[in-house]
Amino acid sequence: MSSPSSTPSPRVGDLLDGRVALVTGGASGIGLGMATAMARHGAAAVLACRRTETGEPAAEALRADGHDATCVRCDVTEPDDVHAAVAATLDRHGRLDCLVHNAVAGKASGPLQHPSDEGWRMLVASSLRASFECARAAHDALREVGGSLVLLTSAAGMEGSAATPLYGAVKAAQRGLAKGLAAEWGPDGIRVNCVAPVAHTPALAGAIDADPSLGERLEARTPLGRIGHPVDDIGPIAVFLASDLSRHVTGQTLSVDGGGFRGL
Repeated sequence: MSSPSSTPSPRVGDLLDGRVALVTGGASGIGLGMATAMARHGAAAVLACRRTETGEPAAEALRADGHDATCVRCDVTEPDDVHAAVAATLDRHGRLDCLVHNAVAGKASGPLQHPSDEGWRMLVASSLRASFECARAAHDALREVGGSLVLLTSAAGMEGSAATPLYGAVKAAQRGLAKGLAAEWGPDGIRVNCVAPVAHTPALAGAIDADPSLGERLEARTPLGRIGHPVDDIGPIAVFLASDLSRHVTGQTLSVDGGGFRGL
């Protein structure tokens, strides 16, 4: 499989100078990719992570590259943690310009009758309920600056999935929430959008290790012929949605998967 490497860069632009971005699940994978890209464009990045033992090294690596980055502990399935992460961000930086909800937990794959009740509950709690809590916690701060809320969804939430029907249902519900909030919060100057990415992550690497043909199948269905990179391919979309470049974009889902999904 081919994927472009990410070349460390202390600064690539100033689109997000003076802005603050909070990213759930920011310790690795797509969350860290988005946080890294936003930091390279001048944002102060706050990595909200369930385990600080992984979040702190990620934040330290960003600081070593010259960026403003911190880690806050946050289990997104706990509403109090979500609100505390937003409060900690405001205490440190005095503002919040973009909240990206990326974290997800729980397994609900396979036919409908197979997933465990606990896996289903965790998936709903970490994706759908946490999206609501992130929105509720961040609304006032985002209204102050005309900010942006970004929810990570999936093509499974747009076209359905025989392999992961429950995951698709939750991701579709996130899109419904984003559309409703975009309409409700538009008068407050807040933009709400979704991103549906496919990129190399530790979770994907594990899945490919278990099924080596998976990577080949993903590349085969992708017109651009490769799986995305968290920083270089998904990260710029976060920069776009956090910046004034997207000032007239709300209620939308951006599919960032090399063309694998073309149903919008």
